Amino acid sequence: MTQARVFLADDHALLLEAFATLLAPHCEIVGMARDGAELLAQAPVARPDVVVLDIGMPKVNGIDAARRLRECLPGVGIVFLTVSEDPELAADALEAAKGASFLLKNSAGAELVQAIKEAKRGRTYITPQVAGAVLDSIRHRSGPRLTPRQREVLQLLAEGKSMKEAAYALGVTPRTVAHHKYAMMETLGIDNSADLIRYAVRRGLTN
Repeated sequence: MTQARVFLADDHALLLEAFATLLAPHCEIVGMARDGAELLAQAPVARPDVVVLDIGMPKVNGIDAARRLRECLPGVGIVFLTVSEDPELAADALEAAKGASFLLKNSAGAELVQAIKEAKRGRTYITPQVAGAVLDSIRHRSGPRLTPRQREVLQLLAEGKSMKEAAYALGVTPRTVAHHKYAMMETLGIDNSADLIRYAVRRGLTN
């Protein structure tokens, strides 16, 4: 098998360089991005076989970035990285990008090359540390779910944007952002903005 063309995305520069060094003997690194917006702008041009991306990136989180990448690069392999062991977060990620792989950053050094090989073949790799819990979560999914647009609004608010700033970033009105905010609070059974932001942090939508 020829070397996989890999695009890396993580908002931590040292991790990006470390992953690039780790993968250099095994893969062709065709690009790197520091946030989800850069990834979405650059990856379609680079046309990688596999994208390795952090879930908790600024501007556009990894889950929504992966979903949008699959629209313009239908065959691209996706390998999610995160520090969170929350199986619900993994289930969200794997649902957004069917057939994606999921690794914890603390095990990525030992598993990343294997995960990329599987992703290039169109197969899923889930780190054994959480695989059982993740598969159980996927099989028994129920309860509140946010739409992709709601996740985008929630990430911007969690990054400290005002409703007006979030509206500008998304190209909508502040009233639309407010509608999404209060719809999320109702869906999740959350009574105040602080708890909504804490939910975003727990779910890995922001660092």
